[in-house]
Amino acid sequence: MNAQTQKDTLEVGQKLVNFCKSNQVVEAIETLYADDIESREAMETPGMPAESHGKQNALKKNLEWEKKMEVHSSQIDGPFPSGDRFAVHFNYDATDKETNKRWAMEEVGIYTVKDGKIVKEEFFYTM
Repeated sequence: MNAQTQKDTLEVGQKLVNFCKSNQVVEAIETLYADDIESREAMETPGMPAESHGKQNALKKNLEWEKKMEVHSSQIDGPFPSGDRFAVHFNYDATDKETNKRWAMEEVGIYTVKDGKIVKEEFFYTM
């Protein structure tokens, strides 16, 4: 990897983190994601496969999260770049709107960048 790749990756990562901190996830997806993005979750959930492809599926997944969860607070740290990838650390205090169960969620997202767009996102967490 060359220095320019690292710089581009850091720039995309900083933009994503800024969008997330401003609760502008839809704008982040529309602006930063490649049309054919690959998205992988740590596990499958009802109605949501662990792996999906395409910007519209990434958008659907995030809109489902917003519909199901009430976020009381969040902390987003990063990006932490390495070559064409970067990591972001997320902490959420949220309540499931259906069950009214409040819980803390911690996850790490690993993002791969190509030609200035996020082409892959992978999420690591336990529930």
